Parts: sequence; C-alpha cells; structure tokens
Amino acid sequence: MPPPTVLNSGEPDSRRRARPHVVFVPSAGMGHLLPFFRFIGALSAHDVDISVVTVLPTVSAAEADHFARLFQDFPSIRRVDFNLLPLDASEFPGADPFLLRWEALRRSMHLLAPAIAGVRPRATAVVTDVTLVSHVNPIAKDLRLQCHVLFISSATMMSLCSYFPIYLDNKDAEADVGDIDIPGVRRLKRSWLPQPLLDLDKLFTKQFIDNGREVVKTDGVLINTFDALEPVALAALRDGKVIRGFPSVFAVGPYSSLASEKKAADAESSALAWLNQQPARSVVYVAFGNRYHVSNDQLREIAAGLEASGCRFLWIVKTTAVDRDEAAGVRDVLGDGFVDRVRGRGMVTKAWVDQEAVLGHPAVGLFLSHSGWNSVTEAAAAGVPLLAWPRAGDHRVAGTVVASSGVGVWMEQWSWDGEEWLVSGQEIGGKVKEMMADAGVRERAAKVGEQAAKAVAEGGTSRTSMLEFVAKLKAA
Repeated sequence: MPPPTVLNSGEPDSRRRARPHVVFVPSAGMGHLLPFFRFIGALSAHDVDISVVTVLPTVSAAEADHFARLFQDFPSIRRVDFNLLPLDASEFPGADPFLLRWEALRRSMHLLAPAIAGVRPRATAVVTDVTLVSHVNPIAKDLRLQCHVLFISSATMMSLCSYFPIYLDNKDAEADVGDIDIPGVRRLKRSWLPQPLLDLDKLFTKQFIDNGREVVKTDGVLINTFDALEPVALAALRDGKVIRGFPSVFAVGPYSSLASEKKAADAESSALAWLNQQPARSVVYVAFGNRYHVSNDQLREIAAGLEASGCRFLWIVKTTAVDRDEAAGVRDVLGDGFVDRVRGRGMVTKAWVDQEAVLGHPAVGLFLSHSGWNSVTEAAAAGVPLLAWPRAGDHRVAGTVVASSGVGVWMEQWSWDGEEWLVSGQEIGGKVKEMMADAGVRERAAKVGEQAAKAVAEGGTSRTSMLEFVAKLKAA
C-alpha cells in the first residue's frame, strides 16, 4: 500500500518549530469523532501546531463531511491521510461495522509510526482515541513523544475502563463477570455494564481490556467532563484510588460545537425555525444519537407516547446504525396517520440538527435521550433536564452520572439493546408528561448548567485544566 500522505500548508519557519506539534489519532463513529473535532477546535487557540490522522475510507457519509469541514474551518491544521489495510470481515461474523473499523485500525497501526515520524514540524505529542491506545502508546514511546488519551465518555466510564483488567485479574477465572466495585468511585451493577463486557471472548471486550491496561501507561487523559459534574470519579482517578500512579487527568468539558456544525445543520434542517414558533419550555426534544438506532416496533411505541403526552415535541428519527444505509422515510416507519395527527405540535425529521443549538433554544423543556455521553454533556451545558433511556454501550454508566449530578432522571428499568420487550407508549407518555411538569427537575438541571458555564469561564476548572494540558505539551 502507498505510504501515508502528509498534507500541510507549507514549510514552517523557525519560530513555528518551537511550538508543540500534536498529532491526533481519532477512531471511527460520530460519537467518537465529534468530541475530537471540538477539542481540536478549542486547542487550536493555544499556539499549538496540530495534525490529524484521517483514516480512509470513512465508515459513514457524516464522517467524511465532518472531516472536510474541520479542514475548511482550520486551514492551518495538517491532514495525514492514512489508508487502512484490508480486513477480512468474515473473521468476525455479525460484528458491528464500527467495531470492525476499530479492529482494522488496530491491525494497520504498525504503519502509523512512519506517518507520525514524517510530519513537519516534528511531532512532540500524540493524542489518541482510547480504542487505539494499546497500539498508539507504544509507538509514541518508541518515538519519544508524549501520548495522551482523549476519552469520549465520562470519568466514571474511564474508571471502569482502567479498573476492569484488574477486576478480571482478581476474580475467580471460572466465575462470570458480576457487579464491579471501583475503588473510590462506586459499585456498578452487572446490568449497567456495556453488554459485550459480559462475554470475554467478544471482539469489543478484548479491545477494551487491552486498552484499559495501556491507558495507565500514558502521559495524560483528557475527559469531556467538569469537576462539578463528576467530582467523585475525577477525585478517585486523580488521587490514585482507582489505580495507583494513574496519569494526569484533565477535565476539559463541556465542549462547544464548531461553527461548521452549526452552518451545516442550519442548511439541512428547519428544526430551529420550527422551535422559534413554540412557547418557552414547551417542547420535548427526542434524539437517540448518531450511533444507535431503535427498532421500528419501539419507535412506534415512542410515537404513541409522545402523542399521548399532549406535549409539543421535536423528534430526530434514526433507523439504521450507519447513515449510508438509511432508506426508510418517517412515514414509512411511523405511518401517515401519526404524522397527520401530530401536525402542528410535533416535528419529526431524519435531518441532521445542531443539537447544541436545539438544547440551547428557550422552547426546549426536556430532552428524551439514549444518554450517550455527548448528549449528557450537551444537556448539562444547556441546563435542560434529561430523561435518560440508555440503549447500549456505556449509556447506563452515563445514566448513573445523570442521576447523581442532577442533570435529569435515569429510567434504569427501561429496556435496552438485546432485550426484546418494549417500553409501552403509555409509560413513555406518562413519564414525559410528569417530567415536563416537575419544577424541581428543572431547577436541578438549571443549576448544573450554571456550573458548566463556570467551568469553562476564565478561572474555571475546565479552563484551568486546558491550560495545564497546554503547559505540559510546551514542557516536552
């Protein structure tokens, strides 16, 4: 295969050679890429040279679009094109397309060293997605570069990621994975864990264990959170309670969306225009993320619940895991009758929206979400109550943060991926109506929003963490 191609804006002068040069190694999936791009945007304001490894081909159309916009927004950022080696998917029958991409990335990582070594000015640090750290950190060490992990989930999830290999080492080898007591953090019930972790032979689980063992050997961990949101987990990581000698932890969230995200969403969706016509705090915003989809039967129960609640709603519908596979229209899934009955008080769309702008709109009073971590932090920043309905992965771990922080309410007993029973429209509608009328829920969420704003303001905890990270880069 051809060597990775480094594209940059020209030869740097001697002054620029003295600046830190950070090479970012993102993974796949919009839930992983968006936090990377947003952090890169924030870091670009700190007198740092930046290169981004761009893996080709991308998994989804949304990924390709966002990479293109990143480089349009920040022309000084260098692009390192990285063509993957072929992967025989038949080795992993039925595997998720994004897990296959992570595995293909891991198997191509030996080609990364010459790519990083070839960037100019010379790299001084690497920032990797946690899904690749078991391969990237040794490469960085061989090149004598700092290596940091940009973790796209919560500090609580990071504590699980780093402690899980130790838990396995200490448990009876014949026993099933059970509840996990993470030192200094909390007990996580077995039913809250990402489902693949219950099967140690799963591809995801093998990757998770390898990465968990390696993350403790890196130079630092950047997390999209803030001290007031997860004080216990952050303190346990920083104080070495989870693992002695854990690397520096930089809580640098919540992130802000990039200008290009807002422009693209405005061009593709009339959601904000519709919200402008609605009364304050009257709309339930419903979205289950870019990565996961809900079965058609459950979608129809959600529809019945929203209709029965009597509330106004904006619903972003997703029916497939990969956007290139999206074919069915809203009426195909929900039926003409539903769309006609809710016309005027409900908007249903499959278009991309600027979620940060939606949550910041005064008409939105509740967010019904899968509790993916990006959505949790965006709700926290907006001060909008979140009704958390975890669907898969780290969502139930995120749900524990939703409940403990005051961001919202976690429906622990509602079904998630792999459980065949449906949550009824009657139950969904009743909970939506209850939360929309709960002043206490609104007050707690608003307080979290104030704490988020303080964290990223001058002198705030997240602003200070970012400056500490930049100082560490410049000390290399």
